[in-house]
Amino acid sequence: MIDIPHLQSIARQIRRDILFQTNLAGSGHPGGSLSCTEILVALYFHVMNVNPVNPEEVSRDRFILSKGHAAPALYATLARKGFFSQDLLKEFRKFGSPLQGHPDFQTPGIEVSTGSLGQGLSIANGVALSGKMDKKEYRTFVLLGDGECNEGQIWEAAMFSPHHKLKNLCAIIDRNQYQIDGTTENILALEPLKEKWESFGWDVKTVNGHDFNELISHFDQLGKNNQRPSLIIANTIKGKGISFMENQNAFHGKCLNAEEMKKALKELED
Repeated sequence: MIDIPHLQSIARQIRRDILFQTNLAGSGHPGGSLSCTEILVALYFHVMNVNPVNPEEVSRDRFILSKGHAAPALYATLARKGFFSQDLLKEFRKFGSPLQGHPDFQTPGIEVSTGSLGQGLSIANGVALSGKMDKKEYRTFVLLGDGECNEGQIWEAAMFSPHHKLKNLCAIIDRNQYQIDGTTENILALEPLKEKWESFGWDVKTVNGHDFNELISHFDQLGKNNQRPSLIIANTIKGKGISFMENQNAFHGKCLNAEEMKKALKELED
């Protein structure tokens, strides 16, 4: 059974942690971190087999944040899950901190270093293929940005996954419609996105990326029905949860001022 109120409460806490990290650091990417919050909460608090007490457990599911600039969301999730102390969030982007601007594999709970856009799906292919060859039961999840799908390497990797029948692989596209320079459709149109991935041989589903029931129901079907890799196109809202940030691309890499922070935290009260 899915405890939706509990997951929603965690999501609100993580949104507060995202704002806390980026504002204390004076840098970061709050907009795209807020859009993928429910995706991460669904994975780490309901779907994935992960154990913060034994983070290197061989049977664990693997998660790769290809859109590495959303690191504040992943760090907040890992802290809430117990991979490291929440006090460490204060060190985000500070010199010498393990919580770098993009994920680093030396940080507890981080599988691989990411942030150079376009590379995450290729890495996930290798991880999933290794699991298949070794006859391991773990699943591999990778979160892509929609603007990231401009990268040619994404489409090379997209051919690889169905060819090798990686049914243990699930890619998620955070479809918030924006990238750093504007809307995805103005910069380099992605649509028809679902049909493109299907033509490559993926099992594609489109969901509301802020709806836990929809997300979890599709995550739970990974690899059960066929030999194809799964793709979830998660329609999301950039800046989700903060009214004045939603669909405002100015907050792609902009922190809040004191008055905005006060207003945002008020909106995130339980």
